[in-house]
Amino acid sequence: MAVITKIQVQKNNKERYNIYIDKGSGEEYGFSVDGYTLVKYNLRKGMEVDTFELSTILFDEEVRKAYLQAISYLSYQMRTKNEVEEQLRKKEIGQAIINEVIAKLTEEAYINDNEYALAYVRTQSNVSLKGPQRITRELQEKGISSSIIINSLHEYTKDKQITNAITLCDKKKKTYRNVSALQMRQKLEEMLLRKGYTRDVVSICLEELEEEPETNAEWEAVLYQGQKYHQKYKKYSGWEYQTKIKGALYRKGFSLELIERFLSEREELDFE
Repeated sequence: MAVITKIQVQKNNKERYNIYIDKGSGEEYGFSVDGYTLVKYNLRKGMEVDTFELSTILFDEEVRKAYLQAISYLSYQMRTKNEVEEQLRKKEIGQAIINEVIAKLTEEAYINDNEYALAYVRTQSNVSLKGPQRITRELQEKGISSSIIINSLHEYTKDKQITNAITLCDKKKKTYRNVSALQMRQKLEEMLLRKGYTRDVVSICLEELEEEPETNAEWEAVLYQGQKYHQKYKKYSGWEYQTKIKGALYRKGFSLELIERFLSEREELDFE
């Protein structure tokens, strides 16, 4: 049995208290608690505490400290249950204490993986325009369960995915304006797959884009690439020159019709 002999406010932290006890051999420093624990257990001078009570107080104090660390971590942004657990493990906090903290945070709604997943899907689909497969991978990395992920993705409809995919393509098309329609399609397909769209949605998106008139854009692209290859192969002439130009432009994905048009009109173009 120990008797609390003195309770003293810490000099550098007015919210924490040093507890001094006497176990029969004189006063000594026992432990420290914050104001919450002090009030919860009604700690006071002259109070007797046995070994069990002391261990309970100390355990609760460790839970309290870990809880406050978790609250601080959550204050910056929403976090998943798994992220909070990982953060506490980094602080070398024991699993029993982590379990207590997670249960308390969940009860108080500081942690809610369902709400987190829904918010994440809305943000990534509306702002970042990511596809569902990439969003799924990212939520899995954050420790969200498969059932919650599936439920959260319900509001990310296929129509919304197609609209987002087309928007991304419209933005990227400007970057690829100097390549053939075939290469542009390949690059857009790769970009959409990296973004996490399914092949089904990618196919629908690219089909819609192909319906747009691109004749002028394709001609401008073959002119751009043709001029580059002309500079490279202008030291050749006749059949050898034409063969090298045809091969280079064909590998870039241009149709033979466009390549032949380029070669037939080359002399009229202002190439040096």
